[in-house]
Amino acid sequence: MGIWSSPRAWGWRAVAGVAACLCVVAARPAAAQAPVDSVTLEQALERVLRNSPSMAQSAGAVKVAEWGERTAWGGFLPTLSLTSAASLASTQRFNPQTNTLAEGSADSYNAGVSASLDVFTWGRRTAELRRSRAETASAEAALVEQRFAVILSTKRAFYNVLRADELIRVAAARLARAEQGLAAAERRASVGSATRSDVLRARLELTDARQQTLQAENGKTTAAFALGRLVGADGAVAARATELREPQPLALSEAELEAMVLAQAPLVAAGEAASRAAEAAARVSRAQYFPSLRLSSGYDWFNQEASLSGGRTSWNLRLGFSYPLFNGFQREQVVQRAEVEADVARARLEDSRRAAVAELRRLMAGLRLAAQQLELSGEAVQVAEEDLRVQEERYRLGASTILERLTSQANLLQAELNLVAARYDYQLARAEIEALAGREL
Repeated sequence: MGIWSSPRAWGWRAVAGVAACLCVVAARPAAAQAPVDSVTLEQALERVLRNSPSMAQSAGAVKVAEWGERTAWGGFLPTLSLTSAASLASTQRFNPQTNTLAEGSADSYNAGVSASLDVFTWGRRTAELRRSRAETASAEAALVEQRFAVILSTKRAFYNVLRADELIRVAAARLARAEQGLAAAERRASVGSATRSDVLRARLELTDARQQTLQAENGKTTAAFALGRLVGADGAVAARATELREPQPLALSEAELEAMVLAQAPLVAAGEAASRAAEAAARVSRAQYFPSLRLSSGYDWFNQEASLSGGRTSWNLRLGFSYPLFNGFQREQVVQRAEVEADVARARLEDSRRAAVAELRRLMAGLRLAAQQLELSGEAVQVAEEDLRVQEERYRLGASTILERLTSQANLLQAELNLVAARYDYQLARAEIEALAGREL
């Protein structure tokens, strides 16, 4: 009896296999261990929305646009300014006409207040107000779009961590089956009903299972650090398991979803606001062809002594008329550029509507495919588990070869991997539709 069929050798081989597994576990890097911090999906979303630089930038753009709207409102109000000055000079001053020194005080103190108001601008201020309102609406739509984009990226990162956890469980199950297969092959080899090739193939499967386990744990580490960066943590963050949504119909039909996307999707809303802003800017530029009236007034005080009593005062009231006749075609260039930008904005709006509808149909098809794949993958796992059970029993009885058993193990592994992928593909497909629609479904 050879070394591979000896019962004593089989015992030492089993002990060596267990020791090797323990060495692999002990050799795992510290980074592969479970992160200390863990979050639920709701907690991750709350922290990401609070810490996201892109959200801060979009929120800042909304504030800037709101102040632009206030500035446009300010165009309807008068401007006020207050001035004050004081000057001191020596009592002797040189007179260049007589080449003599003149005596007398040259001190002066003055103050004044002035106001001005555009009385008529031929619709320029109204167009400016419309443009600023449209820019505010565009910034708000961009903020909503960015919010759902951040939510989608957070869900991807969160589900990647959960997916990695399941892949680790799949790898652990494969490792357990490989250890059982090696033990079965060595038992049969010990009684002479299996060849050395059976043991070698079983050992190769065990090695591949260990490699898959290490790869799955490394993927978990990478995913956990990516999630940690999103939620604003300094290290890796684990995803606290939550109940995944089962495939179910959406709250709205595909036709209703399409109408809603065309009406209020962030992508379309931002395009509509940008088009309105460009058209208002074109109206602002065309207002340069028309005259404007400006009313201004001022009140001034002057004194040669540093005293509020005495002194001289004056006031003024002016009504100015301005009508630019020619400025080297600069006005025409501004108008032409604004009209081109308005045409481009309208074209982009139409393209965004077509893109939104095309993206919705693509995502709906992907959602239906993911639901079907999830159902079929679940059935495939059940079939593969039963097939492996039959092959293990047949191999134990000597009615099949190690190759048939390994084939069944590989089929079960692939079925389990497909099930994990289908489960999270469905979750992400729903999240992508929600991001496009700009609301929870």
